[in-house]
Amino acid sequence: MEKKSIWKRITDSREASLVIVLILLCAAVSIKNPAFLTLNNIAEILKNNAVTMILALGMLCVLLIGGIDISIASTLAFAGMSVGLLFKFGYLESTILGFLLALVIGAACGLIIGLVIGKGKVTPIIATMGFMYIYRGLAYVVGNSQWAGADALGNFKDFALESYLGFGVINNVIMVTVICYVIFFIIMKWTKFGRSIYAVGSNAEAAEISGIHVARVKIAVYTIMGLLSGLCGALATTVYASAQPDMQTGKEMDVIAACVIGGVSMSGGKGSVAGALLGSLVLAVIAKALPLVGIDSLAQNTVKGVLIVVVIILNVITKRVMDRRNLEGREM
Repeated sequence: MEKKSIWKRITDSREASLVIVLILLCAAVSIKNPAFLTLNNIAEILKNNAVTMILALGMLCVLLIGGIDISIASTLAFAGMSVGLLFKFGYLESTILGFLLALVIGAACGLIIGLVIGKGKVTPIIATMGFMYIYRGLAYVVGNSQWAGADALGNFKDFALESYLGFGVINNVIMVTVICYVIFFIIMKWTKFGRSIYAVGSNAEAAEISGIHVARVKIAVYTIMGLLSGLCGALATTVYASAQPDMQTGKEMDVIAACVIGGVSMSGGKGSVAGALLGSLVLAVIAKALPLVGIDSLAQNTVKGVLIVVVIILNVITKRVMDRRNLEGREM
């Protein structure tokens, strides 16, 4: 059996090529700003980008079944505003209850979307576009021209400053992110539900014939997406010590970009938890690096877009190399 060279192993794996890209990005920024790779800065990057990283897990599942969800930032804002105002007016005092309520609100929002798409057969982009406006509107209705600041949130905002979930070492927000990734890695790798998600995205008709209830899988996936959006609504409220109806506007684009960078197919059936993680990290490094290397704030989005396109092109090239080698292997 012919041994593969290190270069072949790298180009045969999207995740490995993304790790190389991530290392090169970090090295380039560190040359310009040596403080970039300090433990404190890395912890800040992970904490500030936890929302994108967690939402990428849900979007991974949505994209795997051939769907899309552009309502996630609106669901996040609705859940975050609801919890924030309950703390502000004294109806809530428990951090745990605050998170549970955000999860319930998010899951309910996702379930409704899932039913419309799974049972109503509405095209995902159309359904989620409608709910994007509905849930964002509800965030404004709940707010009623008010918002919750740091003083109003009480002990809830302290969750993002403490590290009791990480045994006094790792920040709570980072630990929540780690827990989410461990759970999703297990689900996608070793459970029947994870295999069903891939099957539905690869060929929904074949999945239905093989006994998989496609509509139920779609409903479950969108409910999970909503659940994670609700969780991120609570997390964003604690991280930024603020709950506002326009919070995280446009975040869905960052999440989709993170998944695409990570090699998740927009047509369904292909993608991995590791890819979603690496894509999120690449996006996080780019966002943090631009101001550190002196890029003007007005030009940052343009440069960010260019870098994202470059990374995606590299990913596409890697995929083509993999496909060509697989084809050559079959011919042999």
